[in-house]
Amino acid sequence: MQFHLDGKLVPEDEATVSVRDRGFAYGDGAFETLRAYGGTVLAWDAHADRLERTVAALGFAEAIPPREDLHERVHETLDANDLSDAYLKLSITRGVQPGKLTPAERVDPTIVVQVSPLPRGGLDGQDVWDEPASVQTVATRPVPDASIPADAKTHNYLDGILARLELRRRGGHRADEALMRDAGGHVVEGATSNLFFVDDGVLKTPSTDLPLLPGVTRSIVLQLADEEGLPVEAGRYTVEDVHGADEAFLTNTTWELRPVESLDDTPIGDGPMTALLARLYDQRVEHLCY
Repeated sequence: MQFHLDGKLVPEDEATVSVRDRGFAYGDGAFETLRAYGGTVLAWDAHADRLERTVAALGFAEAIPPREDLHERVHETLDANDLSDAYLKLSITRGVQPGKLTPAERVDPTIVVQVSPLPRGGLDGQDVWDEPASVQTVATRPVPDASIPADAKTHNYLDGILARLELRRRGGHRADEALMRDAGGHVVEGATSNLFFVDDGVLKTPSTDLPLLPGVTRSIVLQLADEEGLPVEAGRYTVEDVHGADEAFLTNTTWELRPVESLDDTPIGDGPMTALLARLYDQRVEHLCY
């Protein structure tokens, strides 16, 4: 595979960064997970908006190239690997600096684009997941918004990593995703996904008042639901609320919409609203990308 590293295409095994890079040393960087369908990156502007918000929160927004330049690097990486349907990760760190916690004022960012193939999406596509998700609640809590802005997609994913490790330590039935709660016990999000569930015909999802990262796929689903005239509610919910749901699904860029088979071994499953939104999502992908 060819990856894009600081403006050049290089073989994967040569795509390395310095041990003094602040992304490696401190998690001082931003990233976006992208999905290309038919050679088109879905929702590029939404991803670029969030990337720019994240680097602004980290204090080096003025040092990154324009989004048009980043978009070109993404497409150069796709072309170099002869891929049209793919997963991509665009990472930008503060770059190489002396080993001090306080960042230097001058920033020369490290910019990396990684890519790997994925199946075709849209109406004729196939899911990247094998089956609906088994989900377990965990004791691990997400980082409070007052500590690290929840809507910033940084290289610091330790809460999600610890949540997934908690699943592994439990042994037994292997869950696909960890569901985290805030300090008040409200469900927030999965380690790498946003949660939706259906209760009495209403599509519900945790509010952005909670410490969650509002995903791009989450936003698309909310837009599709609004266009379809579906009742939608964003609020604060307990695990018991989700246990009693008629349907539930998770969203992220690679999974798209993944039904929740069970939460804490309580069966939930998909249903008509999940199926409708998944079909509408496929239609949107087909319209925009193929």
